[in-house]
Amino acid sequence: MKHITTISLLLISGFLLSPATFAAESSGQRGEWEKTVEAAKKEGQLTVYHWGTPLMLDAGAFQKAYPEIKVTTVTAMGTELMQRILAERRGDKFIPDIYIAGIASMVILQKAKTFDPIKSALLLPEVSDESKWWRGRHTYGDAERSHIFTFTKSPDYGSIGFNSKLVDPTEFRSYWDFLQPKWRSKITVQDLRGGGPGSTPLRFMYYNADLGPKFLRQLYSGMDATLYRDNRLALDWLGSGKFSLAFFVQKVEEAEAKGLPVVQFRQAMKEGVGLSSRVGHMALLNRAPHPNAARVFINWYLSREGQDLFQKLQIGAHDPADSLRIDIAKQQIPAADRRQDGVKYIDLDEQKVFDPTPAIQLIKETLGELGK
Repeated sequence: MKHITTISLLLISGFLLSPATFAAESSGQRGEWEKTVEAAKKEGQLTVYHWGTPLMLDAGAFQKAYPEIKVTTVTAMGTELMQRILAERRGDKFIPDIYIAGIASMVILQKAKTFDPIKSALLLPEVSDESKWWRGRHTYGDAERSHIFTFTKSPDYGSIGFNSKLVDPTEFRSYWDFLQPKWRSKITVQDLRGGGPGSTPLRFMYYNADLGPKFLRQLYSGMDATLYRDNRLALDWLGSGKFSLAFFVQKVEEAEAKGLPVVQFRQAMKEGVGLSSRVGHMALLNRAPHPNAARVFINWYLSREGQDLFQKLQIGAHDPADSLRIDIAKQQIPAADRRQDGVKYIDLDEQKVFDPTPAIQLIKETLGELGK
């Protein structure tokens, strides 16, 4: 996650959300919204626990729109924040109002009955109107479709890197093209027996009906692939030309920016593309100390203008994200980073493809048979 840039600050200088932005459509809705805003101002505070860099909060747009509400932000990795919330609650302390993070920690906190339904907090018509969102519906990260709101999903291309001096990316139309005999002994692949960041694209391959266990077995045992555990070593091998392809490799774009001839595949294959929200999930804590301020924040963040600002800040931070709102401009998002019509997507946040354990067990068995 990148920090907010000067460009992003200049971008929002003419883009400040205000309460007037959120005029509701009916008198009843307007009345409920105005009561919530007034109650939020009286609470005067809001605490947000946020995975990584909270660009929207760092930008100060919410504070400028609602100066009466003082915002406290606590940032850390998702696992750390999850453990902190659970520990606080064991001590009968209820501190955060809002939690924004990835799906893994969200699911654990939901199972621990930490969240209130966020669906009932969607007060503004432009937020609650599902026709304004991708595929005509809200997206949730929980089976009940009520507690973990998902506001962004971007393509995940499988974390496959290649040496640009040795590989022509236009040769590849299918994942099976990587397993052609010409690439035998020219692939390095992450040893995922202990898990790791490669587990996300691993899940895409394992649960994909057109790839599945057969593909992974052949990748790990049929291509004379060399295992790596250190991502830096994989990048060095790829950049030096020792290997032409690297599976599940991270930080390829950073290495490319430093001058290494390494590039990440960012094209749709025949078998589809993964979709990931990264940290694009929001939840409302139960027993929140500032419930009205929390509701104002939720509607501000998910509004048309709020999500437009979110997209622009992510682009300014060189970390593009495609909001699930469809009534905002998308042209500024690089084509490879936004959802496209006609592409087969597998949602990697769905519970049915969420568990990497079967795939990791398959790798253990496959490598065990090779004596590795």
